[in-house]
Amino acid sequence: MQLYIYDNRFNALIDQYQLTAEQLEFTGTPQECIALSKEDVNRYAILAIEDGMLVVFFVLHRKEGVKPYCENDHAILIRAFSTDYRHQGKGYAKKALMLLPDFVKQHYRDVNEIVLAVNVRNEAAQGLYKKCGYTDKGVRVMGIKGELIVMSHDL
Repeated sequence: MQLYIYDNRFNALIDQYQLTAEQLEFTGTPQECIALSKEDVNRYAILAIEDGMLVVFFVLHRKEGVKPYCENDHAILIRAFSTDYRHQGKGYAKKALMLLPDFVKQHYRDVNEIVLAVNVRNEAAQGLYKKCGYTDKGVRVMGIKGELIVMSHDL
């Protein structure tokens, strides 16, 4: 698996990415996220590609994106993390999360913490994040779709 920062050469893969209605309860579509990243220089759409297939998609967000969740100016936020539903249960999300610390160190050298906010109802995602080294720091925030648990991974 390889992680990439989105650019136009990936448009065909983005168009093929599929999420279920249940997944969309907790995340945005890649198209929505890419549109937002084009308007905000501190948002980066990230693709996890395995054997030529886009299997995981998420956004890394710096500066203002992190502020509701963390006071660290050198943190980066994971948002809109999803796995194409046709590839769920194959370990791709875990693999992408395990590759992420080195990817962040390589591309965002001043970042020393990765932060995410997960819905309290999304227990499967919470378990995955814990397995990948993210810890619950006890911070809770209200999101659009309910209460969120803030988790972080120090680099």
